[in-house]
Amino acid sequence: MRHTTLGTLDVPCIGLGAMGMSMTYEGGPTDDAESIRTVHRALDLGVTLVDTAEIYGPYVNEELIGRAIAGRRDDVVLATKFGLVDHAGGGPRKRNSSPANIRTAVEGSLRRLGTDHIDLYYQHRLDPKTPIEDTVGALAELVNEGKVRHIGLSEVWISTIRRAHAVHPITALQSEYSLWTRDPEEDLLATLRELGIGFVAYSPLGRGFLTGSITSPADLGDTDYRKDHPRFAPEALRQNMRIADEIKAVAAEVGAAPAQVALAWLLAQGEGIVPIPGTRKLHRVEENVAACDLSLTSEQVQRLTGVPPAVGSHHTVEQMAMIER
Repeated sequence: MRHTTLGTLDVPCIGLGAMGMSMTYEGGPTDDAESIRTVHRALDLGVTLVDTAEIYGPYVNEELIGRAIAGRRDDVVLATKFGLVDHAGGGPRKRNSSPANIRTAVEGSLRRLGTDHIDLYYQHRLDPKTPIEDTVGALAELVNEGKVRHIGLSEVWISTIRRAHAVHPITALQSEYSLWTRDPEEDLLATLRELGIGFVAYSPLGRGFLTGSITSPADLGDTDYRKDHPRFAPEALRQNMRIADEIKAVAAEVGAAPAQVALAWLLAQGEGIVPIPGTRKLHRVEENVAACDLSLTSEQVQRLTGVPPAVGSHHTVEQMAMIER
């Protein structure tokens, strides 16, 4: 598989997002055995970057990944995140990136993942109560101790990235980026390339929308949390179909699945960009990996780049409040 670099970290061109193995869009049951088989298949195909977080579950996703990589730790670039669980009493979905909280978080993650080090450790969301310099300083101590190999940030903007990078080299920024979430293109990618920081794109398939499998609100079940997502609201979804239709058109031209075209477009945006599509199914991993070898013409890339902006915010109001812009 083709590789790229996140800072100085060598990774394949596509990673694996593990969140959906423990938290489904539909709110239904998960299948740990199937998820573990999917992780193993991904590793067999050369997908080494596996992404989880302590908040996923919370905790159970890290435990699942720990079981999945047991005996294969050397095959994995293991990424996890801290900062959305307040271990000082606030609990899950409360931001805390204080040095003391980081210490508690990393020990829990190491235990659940069954490892003595984390390859890429991200701050999940910016903590408004803790200066980024204090957070990165605490992470730098973990690097010196060997518990963390590389430091990452998630959903922060340019000034915070510069301040963090001045304390210790940042390896990667993880944010949403796809054909329906384009705000990283404004100035962020240029800054990352200036500083030598890689970009990890979560939700590169637009929460399944860019695969072409969702064409109306009726395709979402009553318990599917995407029903409350602004871009899946009826009128927004109708307008956003223009994006999915263009992807389908290009897919028909190249004889590929729409998901592969959406990923290939993202990979065409330059080196150092690694999408981490999430799945718990073997055939989806195989489909996603094949996107690494899919070449789009410059005309096809330009057509996709020219699709209209998505209608609706890319997160709920509550979630957007945690994203720095």
